[in-house]
Amino acid sequence: MSNKVTSLCLLLSLLTAAGSSAAYTLTEAVQLALQTNPEVLAETSQFLSRKQELRQARSGYLPSIDINAGIGYELSDNSSTRALGFNERELTRKEAGVFIDQMLFDGFAVSSEVARQDARVRAQEYTLEGSAQQIALQAVDAYLKVLLNRELVTLSNANLKVHDRILDQVRLRTRAGVGRSSDLEQVTGRRAAAVSSLLSDQVNLQDSESGFISVVGDLPRELAPAADAVAGLPENLNEAIQKGVDNHPTLKSAEADVAAAKAQQEAAQNSFYPKFNLELGGTWNDDLDGIEGRDHDLTAMLRMRYNLYSGGRDQARSRQTTELINQSKDVRNRTHRQVVESMRLSWSAYQVTGDQLGYLRRQIAATEQTRDAYAEQFRLGQRTLLDLLNTENEVFQAKRSYQTTYYDYILAQYRILTAMGALIETLGVSPPDGNSDREAVTAQFSAIAPASALDAELRAQRAQLHGRVPDSGVKGY
Repeated sequence: MSNKVTSLCLLLSLLTAAGSSAAYTLTEAVQLALQTNPEVLAETSQFLSRKQELRQARSGYLPSIDINAGIGYELSDNSSTRALGFNERELTRKEAGVFIDQMLFDGFAVSSEVARQDARVRAQEYTLEGSAQQIALQAVDAYLKVLLNRELVTLSNANLKVHDRILDQVRLRTRAGVGRSSDLEQVTGRRAAAVSSLLSDQVNLQDSESGFISVVGDLPRELAPAADAVAGLPENLNEAIQKGVDNHPTLKSAEADVAAAKAQQEAAQNSFYPKFNLELGGTWNDDLDGIEGRDHDLTAMLRMRYNLYSGGRDQARSRQTTELINQSKDVRNRTHRQVVESMRLSWSAYQVTGDQLGYLRRQIAATEQTRDAYAEQFRLGQRTLLDLLNTENEVFQAKRSYQTTYYDYILAQYRILTAMGALIETLGVSPPDGNSDREAVTAQFSAIAPASALDAELRAQRAQLHGRVPDSGVKGY
């Protein structure tokens, strides 16, 4: 009960923090995702269910105790009643009994089943951890995408303002008779492209916010900047791969599945052994079979059972479990390859994007210097409008590329941590303990603004932008 209260308090505190005006941190978003995401909660319930299966298997070591009692009408006609001078005799039959059955030896069936269920518990525990790692990575990805798309919307807004300023300058030049109408049409077309780019970025932002809601379970309000995770990364790829092979929960789950399959094969061998049980019993009966009086018995039996022939079923079962072991080993080997591949891809992305950032920073600095020089030369009549517009676009595209690459660089670091099975530990969060209040989670998610409300702001922005797009004067556009 105390665990449930603690989990509920944690969930409510996260939801309250999410609903406040304070900025989300990446850690808070990931923790909320783990506490509310249905996939993680389902895996948690499966883990708790497996633990109860293990408890059931261990019960095989303990005795089975049964009692019975009964009372009712009995009509008897047998040799005993006839010996007493009755052809038929009616009595009120009364029965009571206690029976104790203790397994002594069952061909290692119980011990093998306990080992199998213990391995299944470990496998599911690692599966839960792996699922939590993936959901945490999805939350990180969703968080970074919202930050990126907000940056891109900011850049597109700034780009539109630049085109508005240039358009105003060209209009003044045209009205003064020192500009050409073709220049006005050209900058009008470029401005329309800037509006289109802004609209596209706004749609992408809305998509990323919807993805955030789906993973985290709450609206992405103010988001704090995401810190990089370089400090938690290995020195080189080989070290990263080794850590992934040693610690990745999915690979550990596959190893546990192999152990479970081996235990299942051992359990299948129990049919080839005799079984010994100690059976204790006592009955307290009255007025049985037409004879009045007590009929009490106490028994203590050592009972042996041994199957001599089962139609080849036991041999087939043994061969089946052998193939199940082979299958689990193949799954483990495939998982090993996937872990190594994932680490190689993540490490490659980390290195490439890290190298790109330096070049992109230099590109931004160079294009901004060129733009400033071209703007001054344009005012002096030494550069064409096309030159000026092209340099503005180069600056805009360079900044977009930098922002996109920067967030790819951050995400690649968290992908490496996930491939190492260390993302949750690095962020200092934990998966739920199974006591999460599903009703509270459902109510909170249902209270999130519906899609129509999320669309309203975007539609208003579109209408505002469409109202600001001037007529180019070119027919057909």
